[in-house]
Amino acid sequence: IAMENASSVKEFVLLGLTENQGAQKICFVMFLFFYVLIVAGNLLIVITVASSQHLISPMYFFLCYLSFVDICYSSVTAPKMIADFLVEHKTISFVGCIAQLFGVHFFGGTEIFLLTVMAYDRYAAICRPLHYSTLMTRRVCGQMVIGSWVGGFVHSIVQTLLTTQLPFCGPNKIDHYFCDVHPLLQLACTDSYAVAIIVTAISAMITVSCFFILVISYVVILVSLKSRTSEGRRKALFTCGSHITVVILFFGPCTFVYIRPTSNLSEDKSVAVFYTIITPMLNPLIYTLRNKEVKSAMRNLWSRRVRS
Repeated sequence: IAMENASSVKEFVLLGLTENQGAQKICFVMFLFFYVLIVAGNLLIVITVASSQHLISPMYFFLCYLSFVDICYSSVTAPKMIADFLVEHKTISFVGCIAQLFGVHFFGGTEIFLLTVMAYDRYAAICRPLHYSTLMTRRVCGQMVIGSWVGGFVHSIVQTLLTTQLPFCGPNKIDHYFCDVHPLLQLACTDSYAVAIIVTAISAMITVSCFFILVISYVVILVSLKSRTSEGRRKALFTCGSHITVVILFFGPCTFVYIRPTSNLSEDKSVAVFYTIITPMLNPLIYTLRNKEVKSAMRNLWSRRVRS
């Protein structure tokens, strides 16, 4: 209640990706198709991993959670964006806006931590194969996943609280298709430069430290592969390839948007499509197309379903 009292603005207007009517209809069909792919593809991975007796290694345990986070993450922004392509007045309530801001940072933060944990898992599997089963027990994997969720939550609550402390009393047009920190800071009725510096510093700290761990993991992996046979090297690079691809697709755009204190919003919203829609859509393809175990588990799952 105090949150709304400080702000006379009761709702925001989202300008969306484009204001061209014709383009909006094309976008509606295109993004609806993308969203269906995101939910179907990631749900298929969750069901396959959960119901398969063969996909029990930590890699698939983490992949299952990554797919679940991807569904949640894109569901925070995509349905509203898709619906907005069909309406003239794209409004969102103040509370709805803050909830969306929280959701984007909660699931986005969790995804960054999960991708980092997955890199450590690849390091342990390739560089310390003899200790792998003691390093990555079920309990340790569970703790890593819980840690990722808690990390995402803490990051998000800080971003949300810092933003909601500001008064919003005048302009309410957000040049974006969802509520995010930078677009909201630009609408505040007070000088928000200090807050912008803090939220950027926090995002930068998380992204840079996670990226640093990822890079170190892969440098160590590559160095250790020198002593392997060419077959062993190929197999190791194969399992890492999918993960590296996803990391680049997700970290690249995120870093571009959140590590600059002053944002160009029209650029930001185009880049945001990558990490809120494109990456969650490509993840299932990247992980299944290159993975024989997942593909055979999916075939078994379907043949069981058909038989039953």
